[in-house]
Amino acid sequence: MTLDGKVMVTGGAGYIGSHAVLALLDAGQEVVVVDNLVTGFAWAVDPRATLVEMNVADPRLADVLREHDVKAIMHFAGSVVVPESVADPLKYYGNNTAATRSLLASAVAAGVPHFIFSSTAATYGTPVRVPVAEGDPTVPINPYGMSKLMTEAMLRDVAAAHPMNYCALRYFNVAGADPEGRSGQSTVGATHLIKIAVEAATGKREAVSVYGTDFDTADGTGVRDYIHVSDLAAAHVAALDLLVERPGESHTLNCGYGRGFSVLEVLDAVDRVTNRTIARRMEGRRAGDPAALVADNRAILAALPWRPARDDLEVIVRDALAWERRLAERQGA
Repeated sequence: MTLDGKVMVTGGAGYIGSHAVLALLDAGQEVVVVDNLVTGFAWAVDPRATLVEMNVADPRLADVLREHDVKAIMHFAGSVVVPESVADPLKYYGNNTAATRSLLASAVAAGVPHFIFSSTAATYGTPVRVPVAEGDPTVPINPYGMSKLMTEAMLRDVAAAHPMNYCALRYFNVAGADPEGRSGQSTVGATHLIKIAVEAATGKREAVSVYGTDFDTADGTGVRDYIHVSDLAAAHVAALDLLVERPGESHTLNCGYGRGFSVLEVLDAVDRVTNRTIARRMEGRRAGDPAALVADNRAILAALPWRPARDDLEVIVRDALAWERRLAERQGA
């Protein structure tokens, strides 16, 4: 990496952000984490990084960027629960879109040249085809997806008006945990399927709810492309390298493996890994859930030297399970 300065990671005390911090530090990069610790955990931030407790919408952030000589921002801070976004859309337009507008204003004021954005496959809405490619229509069916798509539009316009390039990484379903046990999904009440399933496997939940059994899929349950969080973090480091090497270019890239698994297939994998049967509770569909979301990942494979290292559903489950057990020990300590 040739970045002459530090990387600021917003939301770096959260699930994906903390893994990006680890990947950056392991690559030899200096890191400043900005997190208001509303959903993140100070203990999740590697001690090699500097933690600043602040909201990304705080206008004083421009001073923090200058003080720490920040040359790139990785932006993870925001709200991520699709059903909640349907029930409380203004929270999502506030925490995701408006707050990012403020962050971008600080970045422009401080002259930050590179920006990597945590976007989502929810920007596609109900895809016109599966797998879905970056050039396909973006018609979000929930406020979460729209809040992220609006941010992508802001990034495009800011990059056209100022000396900044960006990479918007559209995540599919992120799961798993750091293989070395340094971080994982720790949020109470998390809605990620694999997180919920390993909570059930370790006795934290009585059952796993399956929302929708009448989708137009092979077994009637929703199909998603699950990507290991450590692979995703590695993609961010590779994307930063690309932005530094080619300052005149910006990119929008899918982050997924290009293969989907249904809810029932995921639960079967958890049963195999844990050697037990998790109780399943069949329920109706949730608002804003498409039948299938699978990445066409040819663009990211062409643009970056990144290649998945943990592209195996059972590996993802094992890492998530190991973290869940570690978390239980921590909470019991």
